[in-house]
Amino acid sequence: VDSFWMENVLFPVIDELAVGVIFLSLTVIGVLGNFSLLYHYLFLYRIGYKLRSTDWILMHLMVANIFNILCKGMPQTMSAFGSKDFLNDIGCKLVFSFHRVGRGVGVGSTSFLSVFQAIGIGLRDSRCSDLKVKTHKCICYSVYLSWLLHFLISSVNLVHMRAKHGNESTTNLKSFLYCYWVRHDKTRDILYAILLSAPDILFLGLMLWASSYMVLTLYRHKQMMKQMPRINASSRSSHESRATKTILLLVSTFVSFYTFSSLCQLFGTLVYKPSWSLVNVTAMASLFFPTVCPFLLLSRDSRVSSFCLSLKSNKHFPNVSDQQLN
Repeated sequence: VDSFWMENVLFPVIDELAVGVIFLSLTVIGVLGNFSLLYHYLFLYRIGYKLRSTDWILMHLMVANIFNILCKGMPQTMSAFGSKDFLNDIGCKLVFSFHRVGRGVGVGSTSFLSVFQAIGIGLRDSRCSDLKVKTHKCICYSVYLSWLLHFLISSVNLVHMRAKHGNESTTNLKSFLYCYWVRHDKTRDILYAILLSAPDILFLGLMLWASSYMVLTLYRHKQMMKQMPRINASSRSSHESRATKTILLLVSTFVSFYTFSSLCQLFGTLVYKPSWSLVNVTAMASLFFPTVCPFLLLSRDSRVSSFCLSLKSNKHFPNVSDQQLN
């Protein structure tokens, strides 16, 4: 009796509590990290620093990360801690829709960030300045269009998702612990999967192209620096090199976590009734990048430490209306 009780009651409860603690930790750390970085940029803008174009794209990424974390982490945490059927039909549709928007805009923003930086280091010639400005404006507008695109795509979840209602037949339903996915015919499900995947594949392609270009450019730049005296190396070049390396780190981290998350989701799609473990591992995988992302950026942003040092030394806010941080 004791062994039966431990295997069927105690161990499952411990497993769910452990999973709940992991989801709660990822959610709290991720939300605080993204809010901190978002506040950092807004505060700098408020006191007069001129933000770079990449900073505005990163602000969109932070908002998308918050959407992603809240709409995936909170329901998973509540489910792991024993809350059942806590969402109605509207709640399920909205949670999954906003999570899809956050995930999609996160992919798009990371892609635009890498393309933006690739264009920036590729068009250094002063004769290309007009083209560079126009291209940058186009990318900034594309970030807003990305929000609209993913809101439209995620509206399909309004049809497919529904809440759990006690003991009911689950023949045409796929369980996501706290919500059901309504199965339709195979053709419609395949078309829906293609609709969701197409923008992500496009953005990933752009991301990989831009990253490859930046790696090649950095390699050429390094080879040139070896042949030049150190005194000739410009500070602008070093700033661009540091920014490029930061974005490459962000992109490589994103691709690693996104690949793992996509494989889990693909496996979960192919399985008729995904297990409790698979659903939780897939959810955790989708939270890794949004949680880690702001700390990667904060750790490599020299403006954070320099600004904190200036506040510490001056003991008051300087007049910075005409300044710009490098």
